[in-house]
Amino acid sequence: MILLSNPLEQYRSRKIEIDAAISKVLERGRYILGEEVKAFEDEFAAYTGSAYAIGVGSGTEALHIALVAAGIGAGDEVITVSHTAVATVSAIELSGAKPVLVDIEPGYLTLDPATLESALTPKTKAVIPVHIYGGVADLDPIIKFAKEHKLLVIEDCAQAHGVRYRDKRVGSIGDLGCFSFYPTKNLGAIGDGGMIVTNDPRLAGNARLLREYGWAERYISSSRGWNSRLDELQAAILRVKLKYLDEDNQRRVALAEYYSEQLSDLPLELPVSRSGASHVYHLYVIQTKSRDKLLARLKLDQIGVSIHYPVPIHKQPAYQDRLADGGALKVTEEAVTRILSLPMYPELTEKEIDLVVQAIRSFYKGAKK
Repeated sequence: MILLSNPLEQYRSRKIEIDAAISKVLERGRYILGEEVKAFEDEFAAYTGSAYAIGVGSGTEALHIALVAAGIGAGDEVITVSHTAVATVSAIELSGAKPVLVDIEPGYLTLDPATLESALTPKTKAVIPVHIYGGVADLDPIIKFAKEHKLLVIEDCAQAHGVRYRDKRVGSIGDLGCFSFYPTKNLGAIGDGGMIVTNDPRLAGNARLLREYGWAERYISSSRGWNSRLDELQAAILRVKLKYLDEDNQRRVALAEYYSEQLSDLPLELPVSRSGASHVYHLYVIQTKSRDKLLARLKLDQIGVSIHYPVPIHKQPAYQDRLADGGALKVTEEAVTRILSLPMYPELTEKEIDLVVQAIRSFYKGAKK
């Protein structure tokens, strides 16, 4: 069986360092918001080119806290895409605001800046571009539009650790950036975790209060808040892995280039990098009209494939009334019938990737007969 992703192999590749980091935390006896979290926040802020980083309990909570820290809540609207993990929309609703869902660009499958004008209302307060699959949304026109209309830009970077856009790391470009450290991410914990980054001291201060009961002073809530803390063990593990993130991302790029080279003559639409930006291939996502048949064939061949994501948010029972007025998400609805994620992780071997390629080529060879 060739897995779609493999957090266990990621752990094994750094086992000695990770085990030592875990042991150090256990022996120290401080397990919540201690020196490992502070050190990781400082290191991750520096890595992303941000002034501040705030560790929280998950990527969803990073988005939720970022929204509330920015003063967004009941009666407000936040524009984002329907083609995303449900966590993006869930976080908006947790804040009390209404998600307004728009369409994506063909090819890149990220928020189409041309949709923003029609989605704008007097209630709009923010835009959340989602950097999906390890690629990046087209931030220049999104940020230009946001500035013209006095909107916040909150980057959803859950799948884009280390991506560059115009020589800046994602997360540092909008008003706030939100990251997930779910185990399968490019920078993955061994459990849940998340991070908010920003260059605004006011937003950073608000986020720090919100993640721990509004405590400016222990046991005294100066404002509202709740419990969403990154723990010391996860921070220690992530500090080890952060040192190797660029190296691991380079390996992902090399694997993606090999996939593209081997599959370029088949009737597939292959992933592309945006001009002026990098791609870190959290997922390698192809598109084909024969998706369902190819999916079934690869599963029979014991190859781990998946669909990210099979049902757009606006088609799910909980969120069916969240479209922008008059919105028609044609690109989104077409893409979800065509997309297929192939195995992708730094520890994937050349032998394994050749087996994936051979299986795909065999499928199309059989389809011609």
